[in-house]
Amino acid sequence: METKYLLAGDKAIVVEFGDIIDEDINRKVINLMKNIESSSLINSIYEMIPTYRSLMIIYNPLKITFNDLINSVKNIECNLKVLDKREKNIIKIPVLYGNDYGPDIDTVAKHNRLSIEEVIRLHSEAEYLVYMLGFTPGFTYLGGMNNKLETPRLDNPRVKIPEGSVGIAGKQTGVYPIESPGGWQLIGRTPIKLYNPKRENPILLKAGDYVKFTPITKDEFNIFLNEGGVN
Repeated sequence: METKYLLAGDKAIVVEFGDIIDEDINRKVINLMKNIESSSLINSIYEMIPTYRSLMIIYNPLKITFNDLINSVKNIECNLKVLDKREKNIIKIPVLYGNDYGPDIDTVAKHNRLSIEEVIRLHSEAEYLVYMLGFTPGFTYLGGMNNKLETPRLDNPRVKIPEGSVGIAGKQTGVYPIESPGGWQLIGRTPIKLYNPKRENPILLKAGDYVKFTPITKDEFNIFLNEGGVN
């Protein structure tokens, strides 16, 4: 599919690489963003927002015109430095699966005719690409989940989901970084803070990172909490 350059208001454009959720398409999105970040063009840009298949570029119209921005981005796209697929930034996220911390794990297991142990094994053996962030600060939309775990959303979303809850919705998995409503099937919880406004970098994960979930015990979960492992 040919790359599309779309107008988005009076100071933003959207560069669209495709119309499906695909890792290769998302890699192009992240690749373009990283190449822009390392170019002089970044001095004219307020913010870039990557999604599954596109990149929104919010720019300063006092520093660069719309046409000059389009031409500059097209030039960068034509000369992209290819990202090495082997250079993965893998972040390990400890998870306490099941019981009160993952109240829907039994539903996921029954829906897919698996044991709870198989759900945990399948969920924690993959490396998940962070396609994008959204919904709440730091909420991760992860790709790469085993299709044996695919489970529909809840029919009736919860009004309050605890911070750190790990969920499944359809083909996706993700982590709720703050307490919020939500309709994903909850299978576990992490003591790691994905969002902390007091940190220098408030959001732990970014688009293009990879996540590896690691099963932990309740004692290990409490150790993380008691020793400040969530900061």
